[in-house]
Amino acid sequence: QVQLVESGGGLAQPGGSLRLSCAASGNIFSISAMGWYRQAPGRQRELVAAVTGGGRTDYADSVKGRFTISRDNAKNTVYLQMNSLKPEDTAVYYCKADRVRSGFGVMDYWGKGTLVTVSS
Repeated sequence: QVQLVESGGGLAQPGGSLRLSCAASGNIFSISAMGWYRQAPGRQRELVAAVTGGGRTDYADSVKGRFTISRDNAKNTVYLQMNSLKPEDTAVYYCKADRVRSGFGVMDYWGKGTLVTVSS
């Protein structure tokens, strides 16, 4: 069974920083892209940032210049460094791994989410 486990969420003040981590485990041979999504109360889940295996990145306009996504392919781990946090960044953040090739075939996987709250 492939699992994605997020960590690093919590409470931050406006202007502060948090770093999220997501580690994929299981009988994994390769992962295409990894990314972070978020869902605020009453809103749809949205893409925050994604990174391919080759290191190409994509960001939502709302986080460009503030968030940085990175990936350690050897550890099947993706990170999200969040700086200059704003109250509107408050949401549950989910990790996603696309086209995971494992002993179970090729599938997409989601983590269970980690809550980020930005408030003074």
